[in-house]
Amino acid sequence: MKQNRLFAAILCAVSPLSCAAADDVPDEIVVTATRIAQPLKQSLSSTTVITQQEIRSSQAVDVPSILRSMAGVEISRTGGFGKTSALYLRGSSQTEVVVLLDGVRINSATNGMTSIQELMLDQIERIEVVRGNVSSLYGSEAIGGVVQIFTRRGRGAPHFNLGGGAGNPGTQRMSAGFGGAVEATDFNVQLSAFKTDGVSAIDPAVAPKANPDRDGYRNASLSANVRHAFNADHSLSATLFGSRGRNQYDSAFGVATDLNTNTAGVSKFSLSSDNRFSDIWQSRVQLAQGVDDYQDYKNGLPLVGGHYKTTQRQISWQNTVQVGDGSQLLLGAEHLAQVVTADKAFAQTRRNVNSLFAGYTGNFGAHQLQANLREDRSAQFGAPSTGLLGYGYSFSDAWRATASYSTAFKAPTFNELYFPAFGNPALRPERARSAEAGLHYSVGSQQVDVVYFDNHVRDLVVYAPTPVNLNQARIDGVELSYAGQFGDTGIKAALTSQNPRDAVTGQQLVRRARLHSSLGVSQRFGAWQIGGEWLHSDAREDSHITAFPVRRVVLPGYDALNLTASYAIDKAWKLSLSAANFTNQNDATAHGYNPLGRTLFVGINYQP
Repeated sequence: MKQNRLFAAILCAVSPLSCAAADDVPDEIVVTATRIAQPLKQSLSSTTVITQQEIRSSQAVDVPSILRSMAGVEISRTGGFGKTSALYLRGSSQTEVVVLLDGVRINSATNGMTSIQELMLDQIERIEVVRGNVSSLYGSEAIGGVVQIFTRRGRGAPHFNLGGGAGNPGTQRMSAGFGGAVEATDFNVQLSAFKTDGVSAIDPAVAPKANPDRDGYRNASLSANVRHAFNADHSLSATLFGSRGRNQYDSAFGVATDLNTNTAGVSKFSLSSDNRFSDIWQSRVQLAQGVDDYQDYKNGLPLVGGHYKTTQRQISWQNTVQVGDGSQLLLGAEHLAQVVTADKAFAQTRRNVNSLFAGYTGNFGAHQLQANLREDRSAQFGAPSTGLLGYGYSFSDAWRATASYSTAFKAPTFNELYFPAFGNPALRPERARSAEAGLHYSVGSQQVDVVYFDNHVRDLVVYAPTPVNLNQARIDGVELSYAGQFGDTGIKAALTSQNPRDAVTGQQLVRRARLHSSLGVSQRFGAWQIGGEWLHSDAREDSHITAFPVRRVVLPGYDALNLTASYAIDKAWKLSLSAANFTNQNDATAHGYNPLGRTLFVGINYQP
């Protein structure tokens, strides 16, 4: 209740202040909410954009670190940087979220998760987060929503960028890049390296068999892209990304002297042709491949049964047709081939999915309409059809109401279907239906969003002890978010109050809190910019690290404070300082696993 009253006070304070800050601020353009470029303020889906400026100001290291302050987003880590990180969106599970990298799937088809801990922010230009069922746009897994990550692009005259810094515990960070535009060709190449000594991943007081030594992490990443415009209507582009981390971790079931490590690689390549064939017809063809490659080691030797690699080859053809002022049709087809390579004898190692999708977006004065349909056909899980119908009404230039109803599904993973002596090939896809209603206020640089959502998931896959379709889940709640700029002062706030539960037993879903929130403030003083971010999470349930799934425990709530400061030496050089978890709170998000605690970092960056 205290959290609700605090955010109510913040939001109530917005109205009188907004009149003093109603500058003409250009609207962000987003593509993830409809697969068509549109102003953020016209999106009928609950959508948040993290800009390049916000990424730099946060001084965060990786994608999980910056996502955790977003409305509807929860992150769990099994230790510090580089440890397995799970993304929960609107209370959905970590396998019910689609993560795209420049439009390419990079998740594991065996465990269903995306290795977001391997995505370093030095490579990232912007992130778009769409909350809610959007399977009608993106197919399987989009029950909780979609997170699309865009790598850095080249703009302006060709130039270098450099960055580096150090902090505790034994942390070093370096990056370098070169990019820009030459006549009709733009390009960018970015390299980054990161290392940290970390902390002991598992608390030996909870799991005595865990090795108490520090569990470090190293990462090397590369992104590159090039785009050539033949003329105003036709262009060809290629993107390349690779990230590989080497991580030390603890086992709760081994010997205290064991040295456990793993390597995790995420990579993708895409080739895209964008063509405007007429004034009303825009086409995009993309060929792409995404790879997730994981290998476990024990005492320096590859662990038997520890290698899992997913290769996803994707072909898509998307067409946008203007059918009137403010109205567009979306028509497309996709083919996805998922191939699993492992040192386990899976009964099947390949899955083909053929998809057709169509959509309509229309603006009629004060009214907005969005409709989407999609069918995903596979021999493994049939041909589920999904849809979305959304409506928006603008009461005035500042106030808008939205409502939508949508359906979604998640195909079973290869582990759930075919893992030796464990999988169940008779599993059905999980199915979901969701309704939401929102009220939105936008004037100049001020944005307030209040959204109610209610998501029902049936045929939930549970382990009893092998995978079966058994449970139903219901997740309903309210999201509040605010962003505003008052001269040199910026404020951002987010609050999610939700009830993620088993619809039959009423038991709370693990690692998901009923209430989590954030508040960030930044202030510029000449060449200085300082910022503070407060993160709060209520208590949440989790499975005991050594007695799962029989025993459950309660993880305590936490309040963490992050502080940042930067000094602009000149227009290109900037000195930065950060103190994450400044008050050294126990913000553990998985039972038995140690958080990093307080970390300090100082860096310097050159960005013309």
